[in-house]
Amino acid sequence: MTGVWKVYFLAIVSFLVGTSEYIISGILDKIADSLGITITAAGQLITIFSMVYAILTPILMALTAKVERRKLLVYSLGIFVIANVLSYALPGYIPFVFARVLMAMGAGMVVVTALGIAAQIAAPGKQASAIATVIMGFTASLIIGVPLGRVVAAAFGWKSVFGFIAILGVISMFVLYKAIPITKGDAPVPLLKQFALLKKPKVALGLAITFFWLGGYSVAYTYLSPYLLMVSGLNESWISAALFAFGLASLMGSQFGGFSTDRWGVSSTLTGGMMLHILALIALTFTHAASSVIPVLVILVVWSLAAWSSGPAQQFNLVQLEPNSSGVMLGLNQSMMQLSMAAGAGIGGVAVEQISLSSITWIGAVGVAVAMAASFVLFRLGKEKSPDHAALET
Repeated sequence: MTGVWKVYFLAIVSFLVGTSEYIISGILDKIADSLGITITAAGQLITIFSMVYAILTPILMALTAKVERRKLLVYSLGIFVIANVLSYALPGYIPFVFARVLMAMGAGMVVVTALGIAAQIAAPGKQASAIATVIMGFTASLIIGVPLGRVVAAAFGWKSVFGFIAILGVISMFVLYKAIPITKGDAPVPLLKQFALLKKPKVALGLAITFFWLGGYSVAYTYLSPYLLMVSGLNESWISAALFAFGLASLMGSQFGGFSTDRWGVSSTLTGGMMLHILALIALTFTHAASSVIPVLVILVVWSLAAWSSGPAQQFNLVQLEPNSSGVMLGLNQSMMQLSMAAGAGIGGVAVEQISLSSITWIGAVGVAVAMAASFVLFRLGKEKSPDHAALET
């Protein structure tokens, strides 16, 4: 198994983890009906997963810093597999919540460890590409995992999705143990040193962009399946197709975001993408009046393209803020992304419960608008500082 194929296999593992996180949005209505709970309660499963992932992953990685990386990856994947087995086997809502907590603990360690191993086993000069490949596996779960999970859930029941993930996880454990070489971890960065960066106004503002951008996205995306069924008027046969179109557009948007950032810069890509993101969410509000499924699919594609085009631009934006601490910045951004997903799902649940299901698009648009305002402030601060930087360089 060459180094390239090992990296691609790590991407497959990342795909499994991503599917386990995102699949809830694709089968939210089925979980609610099966467990006899509201879609709001079902949506909080995403909040719980993301919150545990964001808070415990840096702590668990710090505690396991001295553990050999291959062993840590296999053990973490084992925790993830057990959690999926419990999700499949245990009845009721509370046991499923417990399984989601365990799943998030394993998932966070799997992804972070896989990224580290990918960078170490990649060929010289290919480390960044290896990391991007593993991240692509996580993104692919939106494109393939969620719509495929919806199909599997319709055919065999929603619990079967976690059964299949558990089986694939067990197979992956054996392959990883045989294929991945013994790999030492990097020197750990103390948590207090990581959090010290948050005291810097520009860093806090940069991470606030992530929080409100992805939080606004999550408010609407968490409840997308019931929204399409009950508000937009799509029937069951179109839901998987809509989710597939949405996921495919997310990959295209991510690719375009990288190209646009290189070509036109961070500020144009980030603000332009968020503006289109806001307009798409508002447009989705009016799809209940559509006489055809085509307008709904078009708006979903535009929304996903716009939302995910901001990802590469925002990551590059954060690296530029603290170029000497790029690894820590990206790690903090990962935690902030999960926190924002949790907050978005929670706020969306309150909106569905207290206002209406149709309100989530407007509330999501407000969240993205706040992120856009934060980006304007950050870029203005950057322009004010640039003369000083130029003077230092000359």
